Amino acid sequence: MRIKTISRRSFLGTAAAAAVLTSVPFNIVTASDKKVKKPNSKAGGVQLGVTTYSYGSMPHKVDDCIQYLLYAGVNSIELRNVAEEDLGIPQVQRPARGVEMTEKDRAEMAKTAEGIKEAQRKWRLSLPMERYADMRKKFNSAGIEVYIAKFAPSGWSDDEIDYAYRAAKVLGSIGITDEMTDANCQRLGKFAEKHKSLAMYHTHGQVADPGFSFDKYLGYSPANMLNLDAGHYFGATGLHPNDVIIKYHDRMRSIHIKDKTGPKNASPNTNKPFGEGETPIADVLLLLKKEKWPIRVDVELEYPIPQGSDAAKEVKKCIDYMRNILG
Repeated sequence: MRIKTISRRSFLGTAAAAAVLTSVPFNIVTASDKKVKKPNSKAGGVQLGVTTYSYGSMPHKVDDCIQYLLYAGVNSIELRNVAEEDLGIPQVQRPARGVEMTEKDRAEMAKTAEGIKEAQRKWRLSLPMERYADMRKKFNSAGIEVYIAKFAPSGWSDDEIDYAYRAAKVLGSIGITDEMTDANCQRLGKFAEKHKSLAMYHTHGQVADPGFSFDKYLGYSPANMLNLDAGHYFGATGLHPNDVIIKYHDRMRSIHIKDKTGPKNASPNTNKPFGEGETPIADVLLLLKKEKWPIRVDVELEYPIPQGSDAAKEVKKCIDYMRNILG
């Protein structure tokens, strides 16, 4: 299928307007606050959302993220990192950026990490699911759906993967996302089947590897689904992501979206603010609008935050940019 790429310049006007944002105070919203307007990020029949990874450069407990999402008017998320961190999972204390580490330091950190891994296992298996039920209530009261939970559990013990699927179900999620590797796709899909759920796999640059085939990974389990990162796909291959979306739309429930340069650019495969890269974002959105497939589009913010801005403001710019395209 030949696809004509739509110029993104016609959309830059409103995107630029969205960039002029003042400092926003994020005041905690409670479930009892009746004055809070429920967010709605569905535009043109396409459900837009955010992966909470996007807020990693800011305080990102659940209460923090709710404020950022309300600011952007977003009602659908892929919940990543935030859930377990908010509930107090033991974590490795990593050195500050730029700190030089000796071989001895690295060996000690590796030993500590092994101990933390076991502490995390015990923590997960003892955590009451009511904690996730309370978390879901908090999001839902603000009008936000936890559509997908990214626990990335493929390297965990079997019991921990069962825990992850139980937690995802309590959160109201359709399934779990993890990274697309051969081992992950062989292992996680079986657990998804067991829990009558889905296993969705996020793509990076491996899509450009010689002989790469989505069919191999999806073939391991009927519960295996594709979480296509349209930006990574275009940045690595220079190919139109709509070709993949059209072919695998029935094995896809979400897409990560970002703007990147292509592999032939002078600065290849580089993250850019929406509208400044070469990813055919408009084409992707308008295809989903036309076909009405149940595939959500989540912003994964990875470009450098401009001076004077922050991740919450940048996510809002991305959402507003896509709203404008969809009408």
